[in-house]
Amino acid sequence: MRICFIETEPSERLFFETAFGGHEVTFADTLDEAKRDTQILCLYFHTPIDATVLDRFRQLDLITTRTMGYDHIHIAQCTGRGITVCNVPGTDANSVAEHTFALMLALSRRLIEVREAKKQPRFSYERLRSFELKNKILGVVGTGRIGLRVTHIALAFGMQVIAYEPYRQSLMAEIMGVRYVPFDELLSCSNVISIHSPLTSETLHMFDRAAFSKMRRGVLLINTARGAIIDMVALTEALDEGIVAGAGLDVLEEEKVMQKEATRIITDRIVKRLQTANSEESDIQNPQRIKQLQTLMDNKKLLERRNVLFTPHVAFNSIEAVERINTVTVENINSYLRGKPINVVGHKC
Repeated sequence: MRICFIETEPSERLFFETAFGGHEVTFADTLDEAKRDTQILCLYFHTPIDATVLDRFRQLDLITTRTMGYDHIHIAQCTGRGITVCNVPGTDANSVAEHTFALMLALSRRLIEVREAKKQPRFSYERLRSFELKNKILGVVGTGRIGLRVTHIALAFGMQVIAYEPYRQSLMAEIMGVRYVPFDELLSCSNVISIHSPLTSETLHMFDRAAFSKMRRGVLLINTARGAIIDMVALTEALDEGIVAGAGLDVLEEEKVMQKEATRIITDRIVKRLQTANSEESDIQNPQRIKQLQTLMDNKKLLERRNVLFTPHVAFNSIEAVERINTVTVENINSYLRGKPINVVGHKC
């Protein structure tokens, strides 16, 4: 089989080459570099798969993503073409849950401000006073593997946990003493809200102006799920109004664009010029591109705030989690080659 791995580190390449020594294994940084006759494609969350991509890779049989989420893959298009799609569920749950609490603690203990206190002419304990997590109410949105692990840690901290999950299938949260509540009740009662839902049409901008208006004043908001679950403009307004006291974000809306534009300086004047420019003057003149650049600007302004802590989608990135991810990826491919695929997302026609 012709297997292509996208976005791999040198150590991972050796691992995959060894695992599939009897096959034609290639590596590429982007899809543009991948061979068009690839049969098995292994990718990451930075690589979107849609109909246009599938038209270029006509011989694809299997797509396996080294992520638990799969919103970057158009499942219906793959299913319609008889392409099996697999993910790696649960492999990074512990790492993401621990990172969630790293963000939570950094905000509750005001570590950014404490770190910068030496720059101030006068030190003030009162100005830097933090709060304990014990006895605070944590609202967990999404109680899959990560959400349940976050719940377990929260209970160890002595927090009270409430949860919102419209499609819950496990009784584990209830067994741990968690109370499921309607979304609006979670918003109004929580001292801290942590997001662990997948990105779907239902969760897109789930946290919008209406949601923020119902929140308890001074809430902390943590997102290690997907950036587009939060309307970033609405979050900025909520921070301005003091509804949200601090935000810990491992993900952002249009973060792929942020990576590509990281070396460019984007200003309001540039976006306005793009909005009025003729198509001949710029190869990025289109409504979608302008929206992406506007989101990039909004993100940039948001991240400059002292009460916003951002990490660049690294919650999963521990030694242990990456080992599990790569091991399960090998199992996914080998199981498919044996005719008994595992961790399948959707159903192959």
